Amino acid sequence: MTSRAAVLFEAPGEWEIVEVQVDEPKEHEVLVRYVTAGLCHSDDHVAKGDVPMAHLPMCGGHEGAGIVEAVGPGVRNLQPGDHIIAAFIPSCGHCRWCASGMQNLCDNGAFMMMGTQLDGTFRMHHKGQDVAQTSLVSTFSEYAVIPEWGALKIDKDLPLQSVALLGCGVPTGWGSAVNAAQVRPGDVVIVMGTGGIGINAVQGAKHAGAARIIAVDPVQFKRESALKLGATDAVENMTQATDLAQSLTNGQGADSAIVTVGVAKGEHVGQAFASVRKAGTVVLTAVSNIDESNIPVNLFEMAMFQKRIQGALFGMMSPQAAIPHFLNLYKQGQLHLDELVSKRYPLEQINTAYADMHAGTNIRGVVDF
Repeated sequence: MTSRAAVLFEAPGEWEIVEVQVDEPKEHEVLVRYVTAGLCHSDDHVAKGDVPMAHLPMCGGHEGAGIVEAVGPGVRNLQPGDHIIAAFIPSCGHCRWCASGMQNLCDNGAFMMMGTQLDGTFRMHHKGQDVAQTSLVSTFSEYAVIPEWGALKIDKDLPLQSVALLGCGVPTGWGSAVNAAQVRPGDVVIVMGTGGIGINAVQGAKHAGAARIIAVDPVQFKRESALKLGATDAVENMTQATDLAQSLTNGQGADSAIVTVGVAKGEHVGQAFASVRKAGTVVLTAVSNIDESNIPVNLFEMAMFQKRIQGALFGMMSPQAAIPHFLNLYKQGQLHLDELVSKRYPLEQINTAYADMHAGTNIRGVVDF
């Protein structure tokens, strides 16, 4: 079948809207018609050349929700008409990480940047060329074939336009606070960068009972949004955040600092490290250029003050367990989803949408098909 899709033909480059051919689903695969796709910064990292793809051209998008149109042989738990959220880590269920309850680290993650399906072949094509699929799901296309394990079934009464954000941004940010930073009641928490990920770290920290949540962002709109969604304080830079955290803790510093800036650099980790107390935690969630490797951290201070730097992928959670949990929180009014979407765009305006993200005029832009 034919589908409109946003495809990257070179990197650095911009998204081009083209028609692609989508194959029928093979064994343990499903064909999905996407309704909404979230415009995550991670896809922009590929477009900017920060993160390399193994194959170009490539259809982007790893956050989205849609409806199953067809199923391939062997699919048992999905059928046409089911509503799903795309999971960009189609966990196998039996590798060391899945067996340990860490499905976010499944060995199938090796396919995320390869662009193929799990059997090593492609399901999307353009003018005779194979088109890679980001994280095996490619939500920047009207239709895509994805692994059945990358399609998490949800109730049909849930709004796909909102719950699509549970595919990446919400769990990644929330879990960065709750799981990686291990925020506890009464904590002082710094969230560095309050875009699509950081704003959910704010939500997670609030849910965990943090007494003070200091949102850091140079963009006034993002600071105001953070205050509406749970931050107690909002400042422009880390110097102000560190001073405030120390003033609240008799000079000790924040219990944790979560780095969720657009493009992580070593200096961001260094600033976060300087802001936390003894035995404090720095969480690095933001994606960096693949060649970024230097962190200006004093090793004596790290050892003697017992500080910790923790990486976090998908909020250190398993998608199959996390998404139903978040859906319940959403139904109970304990999780904001509708309020996260700043603007909706047609697929043809995807480059404008990412320009708006860089300009700081949206928290999370989405494409509606």
